[in-house]
Amino acid sequence: MSSDATVQQPASTKGQPSAVKSFLSGGFGGICLVAAGHPLDLIKVRLQTSNQYKGMVDCARQTIAREGVRGLYRGMATPLIGVTPTFSVCFWGYDQGKRLARYLGDTAPDAQLSLTQIGFAGALSAVPTTLLMTPMERIKCVLQVQTEGNIKYKGPADAARGIIAESGVKGLFTGTTATLARDGIGSVGYFVAYEGIKRALTPEGSKPEDLSALAVFMAGGMAGMANWAIAIPLDVLKSRLQTAAPGTYTGLVDVFSKTVRNEGASALFRGLGPAMTRAFPANAACFMGVEVSMKVMNSMW
Repeated sequence: MSSDATVQQPASTKGQPSAVKSFLSGGFGGICLVAAGHPLDLIKVRLQTSNQYKGMVDCARQTIAREGVRGLYRGMATPLIGVTPTFSVCFWGYDQGKRLARYLGDTAPDAQLSLTQIGFAGALSAVPTTLLMTPMERIKCVLQVQTEGNIKYKGPADAARGIIAESGVKGLFTGTTATLARDGIGSVGYFVAYEGIKRALTPEGSKPEDLSALAVFMAGGMAGMANWAIAIPLDVLKSRLQTAAPGTYTGLVDVFSKTVRNEGASALFRGLGPAMTRAFPANAACFMGVEVSMKVMNSMW
């Protein structure tokens, strides 16, 4: 990656900087996202990095048959541990992006930002997030492509040690460019869709922060789908970069050219089914977490 916790801070926050609340609420929203969406994320990564599955259902069936239901949660520890600071930084970056958009556009503090300004803030949020997201995604993807009988690493710490031993600390940052490109483009769709849908669902004379839980749930879910509809090709390239043996690819352009040449352009959309299926409930849970935690904090200080 999203009271209007992610787009317009309430005029009164009882003296607390809005960035602090964005940071804390983003972390809580991220935890909700991982808990709701990890099994489908694992299926997405396996489809993107292997040709042994016929599709999403077949991948889930084979995974459960070989590894049990808990196999769907392989690699979950890494995003669950890392997601709080990652999403905290994402929503903090988004908050700072909105401040910068107001400054550059000479927009009044209480004026509604345009969707263009929201998109600018969303893209900016990906810059600090990438520094935390890349090593977390690298470890997660390496663990997720392991199957029963082909276990190289026992867990996140073991995977981190192994990657560093094999490629140095820089090995943890394999796929940084792809991650930044994916999240920069995806975050534009993510936050613009969320804000646009909330505005469309807000009755005349009301405020977006007064929307019902169902409306927030719908807006969050659709925002997640908008994100992945845009970002899936870059996510495929990122996953391949991060799970390939050292030396397989020289970078983002190389993995793109080899993927398209060997498998066709359709390979760039591998994993789209589980990504879109996961996107709605996971991101609906994320934004609900953000909104609820923001309201709790606003009631406390």
